[in-house]
This record gives sequence, C-alpha cells and structure tokens, in this order.
Amino acid sequence: MSVLDSIIEGVRLDEQSRRLSEGELMERIASAPKPKSALENLRSGQLSLIAEIKRSSPSKGNLSEIPAPNLLARIYEESGAAVISVLTEERRFNGSLKDFALVRNEVSLPILRKDFMVSEYLIRESRAFGADVVLLIVAALSESELQDFYTLATELGMDVLVEIHDEKELERALAISPKILGVNSRNLRTLDVDTSSFDRLLPQIPNSIIKVAESGISNLDDIRNARKAGADAVLVGEALVRSPDPGKTIRSFLESADS
Repeated sequence: MSVLDSIIEGVRLDEQSRRLSEGELMERIASAPKPKSALENLRSGQLSLIAEIKRSSPSKGNLSEIPAPNLLARIYEESGAAVISVLTEERRFNGSLKDFALVRNEVSLPILRKDFMVSEYLIRESRAFGADVVLLIVAALSESELQDFYTLATELGMDVLVEIHDEKELERALAISPKILGVNSRNLRTLDVDTSSFDRLLPQIPNSIIKVAESGISNLDDIRNARKAGADAVLVGEALVRSPDPGKTIRSFLESADS
C-alpha cells in the first residue's frame, strides 16, 4: 500500500466516525457564510501566496505545535497572504475541522480546506464548515469522481484547487476545465520531492488557468524559480510554520518574487 492509499484509507474511516445526519449537514450548509472567491484573490497579476497551517506531515513528522491556529492565520492575513490553507487530515497531518472552524472565525480571507476529498460527503462537509476552496488530488480520484466532485463543489459555490504531479494527471485535469491548477512537486505515493516538475509542467498549463506551485518551496530562490516557471501563486506551509517570524517570511517571499 502506498502512502497515498494509506492516507485515503484513514480519511474514509475518520469520515464515517464523525458523519453528520443528512438533515444537520443540509442545515449547516444553508447557514454557512457565503463563499469568498479565492480565484479573484489569486488573480492579482503579481505572485500570490497561499499560506498553510500545517502541524506535521508524513515525510517530515512534527513541524510545529501551533497551539492557536487562529492567531497564526491572522498573522498570515495581515502579512499579505491571498488565501489560507488549513490541513484537516487527522492521522498523518495532525489537523482537524476544529482548527478549520477557529481559523474561519478569525479571518476574512478565503480558506482552503486542505484534505483528501474522496467522497461527495467530504465536499459537502467542507461547505458546511465554511470552506471557500477544496482540494481535488487527481492521483486520488477516478475520472468520474474528479468530474463529479468538481461539479458538486462549484455548485456549492466553492473554488477548486485541482492538484497534479505528472503529465498524465495534467491531461486528466485539463479535461474538466479547472480554473485553478496546482503542481505538487511531492509524489504522494513515494513522498519524494522533485521541484523540476514546476519547470516541466507549469508551462504546459494554459495561461487562462491560475497556476499554483506546491511543496518544496522554502527559500527566496525557490520562490523566484517557481515564478520564473510560470507560477501565479505558491502554496507554502512548512517554511512558515517553522519560521520564527512567519509574517516576515511571507513579506520577503512576496517582495522577492519578481525581483
């Protein structure tokens, strides 16, 4: 079993353990705040930054305790982040929907629920908790699931970050006409990182689509290289949660992007 398969298995088990009734889910969706447009925030013409709240990862283990994710999110917002990403996967990333709710109540930026969306329930649950954006990982979904989940998320008013790792996944992703497409330099089956995937894949994405570089971005050179490869935005987690001054790190990344 690959790392990705193991994560998905855990996500399915955790979903079953916390499922809301259909009535409660519909009620929460109806009362959730109107979705904010991540797409608009990422279309600035300059490099945008998606700042991630991430306690741990399968590849690096514990990254940061983050006792107050809402306060960290406020720093992200005040420092120029365009979107905030909150990990909610519990077993490998030590995230939770509680973290998501704390952040949702603290900031006005669009929020990405960063998890492994492998069922329609999880898409609907994301909207019920106030998500503005969800992640669809092409490697984790069949062609029909990718299309159906994308359609459902957009019908609920959310933006979708579609994530790919190679050319074959890029072809599948383009078939559903995404508006935001991320290239993850980390192979979720092996956890290996290859940032050359930015140079290889980002130029193949049409300019009408927002291009996001994900993973392996930890310093100013990484930011400049991603931008040079064509990234409209970068998603940064580890470098921020490990930084003694995440606000300063965000500002330096944004200031250096086009220098």
